[in-house]
Amino acid sequence: MPDIIIKILYMVSCIFFIRGIKLLGKTDTARKGNLYSSIGMLVACVTVLGEKQVLGSWSMNPLENGYVYIAAAIVIGSIIGAVWSKKVEMTGMPQLVALFNGFGGLSSLLVAVAQYVCQEKGDYFTAVSLGLTIAIGAIAFTGSVVAWGKLSGKAFKKNITIPAKNLLNAILCVIGLAGIVAYSFFTAENPFGLAKIEFYGVAVTTVVFLLLGFTMVIPIGGGDMPVIISFLNALSGLAAAFAGFAINNTVLVVSGCLVGASGLILTLIMCKAMNRKFANLLFKSFGAKKKAGATGPAKEPTAMSVEDAYVILEAAKNVVIVPGYGMAVAQAQHAVKELCDKLEANGAEVNFAIHPVAGRMPGHMNVLLAEANVPYEQLKTADEMNPQMSNVDVAIIIGANDVVNPDAIHDESSPIYGMPIVNAFECKTVFVLKRGKGTGFSGLENPLFTNDNTVMIYGDAKSTVSQLVSEFDAQ
Repeated sequence: MPDIIIKILYMVSCIFFIRGIKLLGKTDTARKGNLYSSIGMLVACVTVLGEKQVLGSWSMNPLENGYVYIAAAIVIGSIIGAVWSKKVEMTGMPQLVALFNGFGGLSSLLVAVAQYVCQEKGDYFTAVSLGLTIAIGAIAFTGSVVAWGKLSGKAFKKNITIPAKNLLNAILCVIGLAGIVAYSFFTAENPFGLAKIEFYGVAVTTVVFLLLGFTMVIPIGGGDMPVIISFLNALSGLAAAFAGFAINNTVLVVSGCLVGASGLILTLIMCKAMNRKFANLLFKSFGAKKKAGATGPAKEPTAMSVEDAYVILEAAKNVVIVPGYGMAVAQAQHAVKELCDKLEANGAEVNFAIHPVAGRMPGHMNVLLAEANVPYEQLKTADEMNPQMSNVDVAIIIGANDVVNPDAIHDESSPIYGMPIVNAFECKTVFVLKRGKGTGFSGLENPLFTNDNTVMIYGDAKSTVSQLVSEFDAQ
């Protein structure tokens, strides 16, 4: 394929990527954005297969034909991806996204290693790009594996503290960067007399940064996982961009930069939503410390039956639903949509207050509610809803804990003090749907649950909401 055609097709692919990401910014155009991005990727893949370097791998011997291995990888990967995505539940989506980030980093790392094994080093810029691809891809991979373990509960269940972790990470980083320098700027005829210094540089860089990804993410608490997923997504994109420089592939540079930039922007937005500085995310752990309180018996939450809750809801004219991870666990989004319809038919105005870090990944609640066909206009941010909260008759909190914790406003000793929340405590009546009296993902107690205007409705959220719907149907 002529070089000019390849460049044009790469430009077309990049346009589809940029337009697709733009459309992904809104719920009503997200599917079209996903389609555009997919078309862009298809164009890019076909173009790569038509390049001279790839065409040169054609052979009549199947075992020596590069296209055979490419086709096999596509088929195997497609089958695994289709089956995995079909089987995963919405509660497992955050850890699946974390693994996808990790696989993206791993693929960039493997591309860089293959480039080192198969071709000459090239100029200094290309060599440094290859080293940075290995470094960032390695961090993204092991960091994402740790995030997957924490989110799924299959590994790293307990908080792990690494003594002097910042010093340890700094030492690892320096050693890894030294490996990049050794590979990039020294040849076999080096002043140290090391014939394999390039190999040692690549090996040290790979091993050290794989370890750094682990030590960097393992101390980070569960409350920060939505943010760390965004950050790891940015790293996987950045690794792809450097891989593009290393193998001289324009579309990989552009797509990697788009993913890296959008992931970093989302990370900063999430940090702002949690009133957390980005540096604190990396260098300080979120600790769910128990605050020293007054001795004596603690105030018990007030429980209420579904039948009594219906009486209050039936008279409500303004209802706000605050979803959290508990709604995903119970798979209650469709039942919530039914309840929303019943309340509106009864004359109530219904809105959803969505906190940016509700759930286990960015946009988790929006995805769930969109799946249940909840109108986008009803999905409001905390900033939009908080000024109206004092006029709300009933707030229904479904599985949320930390994002409605009033200690973020009232208790300076709380680890989440200063974090913007949904001010559900200002509503006239608050229903909290929970399985039990446990704390949220961060491990913090929530004084909202014992407020005078709060009542607990214990049980499975889907069952509870369905019973409320049945009460409306019975009337």
